Amino acid sequence: MADELTLNSTQVDHEYGASEIQVLEGLEAVRKRPGMYIGSTSESGLHHLVYEIVDNSIDEALAGYCTDITVTINRDNTITVTDNGRGIPVDIQPQTGRPALEVVFTVLHAGGKFGGGGYKVSGGLHGVGASVVNALSEWLEVQVHKNGQIFEMKFSRGKITQEMRVVGRTDHTGTTVTFKPDPEMFDTLVYNYDTLHTRMREEAFLNAGLRIQTVDLREGQQQEDDMCYEGGIREFVAFINQNKEPLHPEVIYMAGAREDSMAEVAMQYNDGYNEVMVSFANNVHTPEGGMHEEGFRRALTNVLNAYGKKMKILKDDEKVSGDDCREGLSVVISVKLTEAQFEGQTKAKLGNSEMRTLVNNIVTEKLEIFLEENPAVGRAILDKALMASRAREAARKARESVRRKTGLESGQMPEKLQDCNERDPSLCEIYIVEGDSAGGSAIQGRDSRFQAILSMWGKMLNVEKARADKIYGNDKLYPMIMALGAGIGDEFNIDKLRYHKIIIMADADVDGAHIRTLLLTFFFRYMRPLIEKGYVYSAVPPLYKLTRGKTVRVAYSDEEKERVSAEMRGGNPNVKVDINRFKGLGEMDPHELWETTMDPERRTLRRITLEDAVAADQIFTVLMGEEVEPRKAWIEQNAQYAVNLDY
Repeated sequence: MADELTLNSTQVDHEYGASEIQVLEGLEAVRKRPGMYIGSTSESGLHHLVYEIVDNSIDEALAGYCTDITVTINRDNTITVTDNGRGIPVDIQPQTGRPALEVVFTVLHAGGKFGGGGYKVSGGLHGVGASVVNALSEWLEVQVHKNGQIFEMKFSRGKITQEMRVVGRTDHTGTTVTFKPDPEMFDTLVYNYDTLHTRMREEAFLNAGLRIQTVDLREGQQQEDDMCYEGGIREFVAFINQNKEPLHPEVIYMAGAREDSMAEVAMQYNDGYNEVMVSFANNVHTPEGGMHEEGFRRALTNVLNAYGKKMKILKDDEKVSGDDCREGLSVVISVKLTEAQFEGQTKAKLGNSEMRTLVNNIVTEKLEIFLEENPAVGRAILDKALMASRAREAARKARESVRRKTGLESGQMPEKLQDCNERDPSLCEIYIVEGDSAGGSAIQGRDSRFQAILSMWGKMLNVEKARADKIYGNDKLYPMIMALGAGIGDEFNIDKLRYHKIIIMADADVDGAHIRTLLLTFFFRYMRPLIEKGYVYSAVPPLYKLTRGKTVRVAYSDEEKERVSAEMRGGNPNVKVDINRFKGLGEMDPHELWETTMDPERRTLRRITLEDAVAADQIFTVLMGEEVEPRKAWIEQNAQYAVNLDY
């Protein structure tokens, strides 16, 4: 197709020189306020440094000059990023009178992305990438292969330690950056290979034909992945659906362009009930969507309704809603444009209204043609949407029936809820506890001013295998829906949420892990904003109680148990320390539960986050879905880690 996106979509004879580098302002305050530039100084910020350098290489690929990128975790946990692009300019930058290579790494907002003609589209974070990474690195070295020579420059915490100089000859072009994150800046310095590999795989999907390698050279962790997807986002959708049963074998692909803006969409339905929509603008993930997603949704709903009427699948007064049309749909939307307008500093949402029009037009035109040429697929999609519509109506009736039976409309709360006195949701927390005995201890041990307790019993419904109409009548789930007060699914309204800390408190054994997984599946599928906003936590109860005379301490792991035991013996092997394993929360006295698991001053909570929606969707599908083989394979691969799970 003439208007499909290709990697080399721009001319490859454009000279990339120092005149393309424009300086907006100096490097200031990065080390004082690193969170402003990389989000945080936690593990996510550490990995963000790599993404910033890779983004520069990706920009070279978008411009048509780079075909290979390698990201290496070195033996000493430093990072090296290598590409075969044109190489960062090394001639004198006009505004500063300094080498452009120096300017790129020492001046904030210096780069070829501010109208100098270096890049038509760019995913780099406001052009601050290289200088911010430099400022937050204990040391950084860069080598540029350009004009037959190898240019080298070295820095430490943003300051030059070696001026640019020629260190050799070369027969190719490209840039190599090696850096060590600064221990003064970050909470952790250990890179997670899977995190980097997942992000790089995403980049490879988004840039058809671009080869990205990830390599881990650390002792005992050596591994390597080589990724190149000629099918681009078509293969991305197939990857998302790999553990699901597709409704139609072919991934539907649509692409088009208008002036300097381009858009491509790949979609495929499966027989499940959940929608997975992943969108990008200039290769930057937009988890909160934006105009490109709006354009897709509008076009999909209109096209399917028009097609259904035309083919007489829908009656004259019958229509399917947008939610009905997207049930079981996996879709990837990628747009590229010159002046991307992102809402918020983290670029979570695309604000360019012209992308809504472009995506709408492309999907309307191309999807209509596809359905006309593939009537069997069109029929299957409409039948699925109609089933979703009928299930939604059944859910509505079930919801109304439950409301009448439970008196929900009058504000009545479930019997199992022991509410707190505070009414400001931002100050309230609710513990979801399995079992009446554990619930009883939690109720007696809590601070009733701000802590609510909801007791559950038995195994709850696996919502991965159920539609919403089955949920409303479920005797275990519905009390929780009532207690939280925000609804579920398309009715969910986070403004009505009654607690801003939702804490899952389950035993530290296999049954407890299963309960947590069931609850998290429910939250992910039907109350996903709870996880996205960071409102869901897992309590961490102690595993052991250690007693010596009147001294009592607890331990949360086997390692801590050994350390605490040694401390209590005081170096004397003859001293006896009684060690008891807590078999369940119900065994704890109320004061023990308060002191170890519920007291905000002493407890440990794990916040449940959503770093990668695609990975989360896949793991919930594997662990909780209908397909047995993927779950069996996952268990076989991970069985080595399941040591002493059930006590």
